[in-house]
Amino acid sequence: VMWGLAVALLVVQRDLGAALLFFGIFVAMLYLASGRWLYLVGAGVAFAGAVWIAYHLVPVFHQRVEAWIDPWSQPSGLGMQSIQGLIALAAGGVFGSGLGLGRPGYVPAVHTDFILAAIGEEAGLAGTLALLVLYAILIGRGFRLAARARSLFATLLAAGLVTILGVQTFVILAGVLRLLPLTGITLPFVSYGGSSIVTNYVLLGLLLRLAADEAKAR
Repeated sequence: VMWGLAVALLVVQRDLGAALLFFGIFVAMLYLASGRWLYLVGAGVAFAGAVWIAYHLVPVFHQRVEAWIDPWSQPSGLGMQSIQGLIALAAGGVFGSGLGLGRPGYVPAVHTDFILAAIGEEAGLAGTLALLVLYAILIGRGFRLAARARSLFATLLAAGLVTILGVQTFVILAGVLRLLPLTGITLPFVSYGGSSIVTNYVLLGLLLRLAADEAKAR
């Protein structure tokens, strides 16, 4: 059923990011609950098959994949966003141009999908890595909380919540760096978007509540 919903998102909405997010969370929870790594292999093969089908049957998705493989073939079309993002990251260098001194406006949708390109331009490689380290600490603490939880429900809830953060961060990072086709996923707590901010803070609040319950139980 979840595979079918992911395929529907991929085919109907042409949204690889949302499909990957929902299916990835489902598979991660299934693995955490069962401990069977074969679920991961089967899910990977199934999702790859869905992407192959969408690539051959959905023209818009086919164009997005082609623009991902070679964005310079469409520099003023679908490839423009990826190219401008790469130029912004390259312009930032190691330490960046300085906060407020870059030109992120040249990158389409820089305040949502490509906010990492703006950070890379103004804060450089050092600032980008510092941001990713903060995400790694948050996600690591969440998994530590899941491992130390006293009930199966708390374990799965904490692990699922940090998996959402991890998958979102990975998908948007991979999209900006051209490791995956461009998606509509936002960078948690950084990208512009009211619903995204509210959802991620609710997620963080649940993690804090789980941590407080764990502290009381000691």
